[in-house]
Amino acid sequence: MSIAPSTTTAYELLRSEILHGDLMPGERLRVADLNARYKIGLTPIREALLRLTSEGLVLNENNRGAWVRHISVAELQDLFSTRRELEANCLRMAMANRTPEWEAEILRTMHLLASAPLPHTADDREGAARWETFHRQFHFALVSACGSAWRLQFWNTLTDHSERYRKLRLVTASPDSSISRDIRAEHEAIALAVIDGDAEHALGLMDSHLRKTETVVTELLASMAIEGGETA
Repeated sequence: MSIAPSTTTAYELLRSEILHGDLMPGERLRVADLNARYKIGLTPIREALLRLTSEGLVLNENNRGAWVRHISVAELQDLFSTRRELEANCLRMAMANRTPEWEAEILRTMHLLASAPLPHTADDREGAARWETFHRQFHFALVSACGSAWRLQFWNTLTDHSERYRKLRLVTASPDSSISRDIRAEHEAIALAVIDGDAEHALGLMDSHLRKTETVVTELLASMAIEGGETA
């Protein structure tokens, strides 16, 4: 059964705003309010919320309504642990399947990411969205040659949820320790190790890169007084 264009539009708008921090964790998603915001129609919004619920980005309970999925340190640690394992597996496989076209795509996306400054203020939502787009393209380019559609599907799901957390450090009103990181250098080092074919070095750099991001976001959650289980 085909999905109505209006439902697809509602889904894409809601998903984008959840991942980019316009709709924050724990925020209520009232259908009437969202319809006033998007002017798409009640039914497409309800269908979009159901789809996002199936993806784990929205929580939806009878008689309680829907809200953006909460965040927690425990989920963050579980998420990034799983992401590191899958990323390493996909990257190793991709390096074994290397082609000149794959290497060229890595260099192309690395150049685009390097050209986009990392936003240092909460007000630069457009800059943050641009950086996140290039960041995802770069990381996907690295694993794209793994040859496993299922692994890439799981990679995309984990990356979606990772973005919800990573986005907090881009939209928070206070600077965090990520400012002192040379993230551009980290990305370039990973790319060059991959291009050089040094699998163990590349995997080590990727693991360190993801661990640093996890640490930064964990510190940010602590500063926001979010501890342990889910927070409303």
